Amino acid sequence: MSAEQQRFGEFVGVQRHGYVAELVLDRPKAMNAVSTDMARSIAAACDALGADPQVRVTVVTSSNERAFCVGADLKERNAFTDAELVRQRPVARGAYTGVLELPMPTIAAVHGFALGGGFELALACDLIVADRTAVVGLPEVSVGVIPGGGGTQLLPRRVGAARAAELVFTARRVEAAEAAVLGLVDQLVDEGQDREQALALAARIAGNSPVGLRAAKRAMRLGHGLDLRAGLEVEDAAWRSVAFSGDRAEGVAAFNEKRTPQWPGE
Repeated sequence: MSAEQQRFGEFVGVQRHGYVAELVLDRPKAMNAVSTDMARSIAAACDALGADPQVRVTVVTSSNERAFCVGADLKERNAFTDAELVRQRPVARGAYTGVLELPMPTIAAVHGFALGGGFELALACDLIVADRTAVVGLPEVSVGVIPGGGGTQLLPRRVGAARAAELVFTARRVEAAEAAVLGLVDQLVDEGQDREQALALAARIAGNSPVGLRAAKRAMRLGHGLDLRAGLEVEDAAWRSVAFSGDRAEGVAAFNEKRTPQWPGE
């Protein structure tokens, strides 16, 4: 990683690529299994990124060659008392909601295993770029629990209720080619290209207005599941929030002057 890397605890790093931030899951010896400490670090990194107006897109990547993330650290969980598990729950949730609530567009770069909470971290992103080694799934019912990092809510929104039910109830793993057909991932790339292609997509997105990007994401997230009339009111409120912004003025001026916009980000 470059000198611009920032660490959040032992297991999470953030690297900047211009206006793109790369949030690196960096617990390679455990295939990025999410321990309590790692969950805190993911949440802290997301808090910092969400508060930084210079970040236009965030890409979530892995430092492990064999996995994006294999989910919760079950070895740690196995040692918990019931009381400790109760106390750990909000910490775990903080990691998944941290990614989900990032205000800018987010992309997961997935290779190898993305299972359970690992796939839920990817589902929390707006887009998933996966290479041909990717294996995704929500196997929680096979170990006596349910997807608890947003999977029961995010997967139906992505692929529909019946498809999500089949995947959750069978706990089966889905390899990359089928995952692309089912819509579990959005872009399938050659082996070893997930990070590079995700960063390239992020750079393309980051060329657009940061004010516009955040408002568009907010409108899509808040409007999802509403009836059309209510959704259009959400859209109108988001439009009004950008209509008189510096970005809007610069965008129109740059278009008319046939030049690249220099977004003020406000």
